[in-house]
Amino acid sequence: MKEFKVSVCVLQATKLSVGLNGNFMAKGETVSGTQIVEYKDGCILWNDNLYQELSFIPQQKDATIEVYDVKIGINFHWERTETQTFKGAMNMLADNGKICAINILNVEDYLISVISSEMKATSPLEFLKSHAVISRSWLIAQIEKRRKLLKNNQNNTFFSFHKNDHSLIRWYDREDHILFDVCADDHCQRYQGIQRADNPAVIQAVNETRGLVLMSEGKICDARFSKCCGGMMEQFDACWEDVNMPYLVGKRDVINPDADAYDKLDLTEENDAKQWIQSNPPAFCNTSNYRVLSNILNAYDTETMDFYRWELTYKQAELAELINKKTKIDFGEIIDLVPVKRGKSGRIYMLKIVGTERSFTIGKELEIRRVLSTTHLKSSAFIVQRNFNNAKPPTDSVPDSFTLKGAGWGHGVGLCQIGAAVMGESGYGYQEILSHYYPGAQITAIYE
Repeated sequence: MKEFKVSVCVLQATKLSVGLNGNFMAKGETVSGTQIVEYKDGCILWNDNLYQELSFIPQQKDATIEVYDVKIGINFHWERTETQTFKGAMNMLADNGKICAINILNVEDYLISVISSEMKATSPLEFLKSHAVISRSWLIAQIEKRRKLLKNNQNNTFFSFHKNDHSLIRWYDREDHILFDVCADDHCQRYQGIQRADNPAVIQAVNETRGLVLMSEGKICDARFSKCCGGMMEQFDACWEDVNMPYLVGKRDVINPDADAYDKLDLTEENDAKQWIQSNPPAFCNTSNYRVLSNILNAYDTETMDFYRWELTYKQAELAELINKKTKIDFGEIIDLVPVKRGKSGRIYMLKIVGTERSFTIGKELEIRRVLSTTHLKSSAFIVQRNFNNAKPPTDSVPDSFTLKGAGWGHGVGLCQIGAAVMGESGYGYQEILSHYYPGAQITAIYE
């Protein structure tokens, strides 16, 4: 098998400008410098002409493309814009009222940027190697899945939600990427150009794992990862479609745990989940070592340091307005937030919102996080505390505020980035890290 090429959407906008550093071919002519591209009448407007598609193809090995005002961390608390620089070709496609700027490059070049974009290049080398393997695995699994869907004309047959009068169960995956393989933000994997792709340690990690992927039952693993599992990994089906992935399971973020009280807890049960979330169990990702964290996390990720356990309080009016805005449903005042179903890590994947006007159940994991935050709640592994200013009233009374006490950051499925980095810092090899987070999966070379 040869090395794959990947198509990455780096920006979608009605108008964008790019800087061509070097000579590029576009519509039969050699161009360089700043180019303005706009969406108009379902087409691409460039140099006063309309096109169905437009490609800037480099004519020199060292030619690069600068894309201005690229939004990163979309809808997260640290969302911002920056100028990013890319190698390879840049295709422009008109879609749904916007221009998609799609970078085409080799998988291994893409991975060098991804590893540096996801975590700092000062991370332990064995952790960087493990991340190279899982990022490669996840990417190629998505490329193959998309090609299969396109071949079978199935892109319009995937429904990522179930809705009726009483509930909305929705999950967010990447089947909506029809024109390209992956996007460049956290929805897929962070890919922020070559300015984050020149660190020798990252280049070494990618080169030394070239072509290596995780495989299970003869297939390349859909190797998911998140920032911090909170001490317990989650199963795939708590966050996405109801499919069993034998290597994405709920398990403690420790190796050979002692028979402690935490091992006896069933976090799908409410009382056990409460005990877990309100405690401080040992785990690789249970660290407050700022030196380690600052070595592995990008600056905008260290703006929030309460990864393992966190707390958030909403006033009644604040929460009611937020839920109303996010769901487009008038609940009236919020009486309660009731966990209906929890996954193996204690993450809620069905939550009943009880209001004075109506009740409604939402899921899965990310939908709950979206509804209960102006950006994204850190995770759905939380317990709900109803607060009253006066003496404890009847159950159906309206609380003055709600406190959410939670565990972890992200969906918790697969590799826990903070936990894996701590493992690398502690002397574990990348094979041991991958074996811990993807039990039963095998490391396999699919190209040289």
